[in-house]
Amino acid sequence: MIEREATVVKNAGSHFVLSELPCWKPFPAVLRGKARLDRGSSTNPVAVGDKVRYCIENELIVPDEKNPAVITGILPRNNYLIRRSTNLSRQSHVIAANLDQAVIAVTLLFPEIKLPFLDRILVTCEVYKIPAVIALNKVDLYRDYEGIGEFESAYEKAGYKVVRTSARTGEGIDELRRLCKGKLNLFSGESGVGKSSLIKALDPNLDPKIGKISMAHLQGKHTTSLYEMYPLNCGGYVIDTPGLRGFGLVDLEKEEISKYFPEMLRYADNCRFVPCTHTHEPGCAIKKALEEGLISESRYSSYLGMLEEDTKFR
Repeated sequence: MIEREATVVKNAGSHFVLSELPCWKPFPAVLRGKARLDRGSSTNPVAVGDKVRYCIENELIVPDEKNPAVITGILPRNNYLIRRSTNLSRQSHVIAANLDQAVIAVTLLFPEIKLPFLDRILVTCEVYKIPAVIALNKVDLYRDYEGIGEFESAYEKAGYKVVRTSARTGEGIDELRRLCKGKLNLFSGESGVGKSSLIKALDPNLDPKIGKISMAHLQGKHTTSLYEMYPLNCGGYVIDTPGLRGFGLVDLEKEEISKYFPEMLRYADNCRFVPCTHTHEPGCAIKKALEEGLISESRYSSYLGMLEEDTKFR
């Protein structure tokens, strides 16, 4: 038996595709034995981006579908993005691991944005120390919509880079490509926001699945069913993910939540009482910053929603 290390570049349930990055030569693999049981309550012990140990019986044999490599262990993760996927679920799902950056694709319209959903992803990125960029996509469809400036202001105050993009017209694609160059990038977001279209715009050689919007409900249809990594011709990699319809927080105490809102963290030390929930206490610096417009009302509303939820997730 010969043991080597590689990175998971595709997750198809019980079957995987690996590559010894930075060399891009994907080959099939399966997960057997103890490695399957080592990730606690997670529904997927191995995620795209994981670095793993694998073995092959003979180095002269190239792994194929009939003779796949066998994953024998998962190396420690630098970080990962995790969520609870369904209401009332106690299990978690790791979306991807060892990320340099998360690109959260959103649209203000077509489909209409759900700010609490976006804020849950951003909070999770903060928890696991994953830098995040917001790609405000399909701006060609609502360029004159008055909510654009308000949205950008709210998230730029929080410290996030917001890039106006249009996969159809090419607007913002060069800037997004520059931000992604040389990094392992996760593209995530709600169904129908155009993640796969953005990836194809970044690198026309790629062919991730692209879906259409259901006009009956102005919601996206699930088109990407697998988690898959692609190499970018500008350098770096991108992970395409299925469109999400829910994002529940995992293992985060209510007292900790405000620490993962960067704009709230700036003022929290000035609160009169410690700890402070930033809801009803007198002398709360967060509430004062809210009144002065230094923190957006929508972000604060998302924070209150996270405090109130126990078993219900958006």
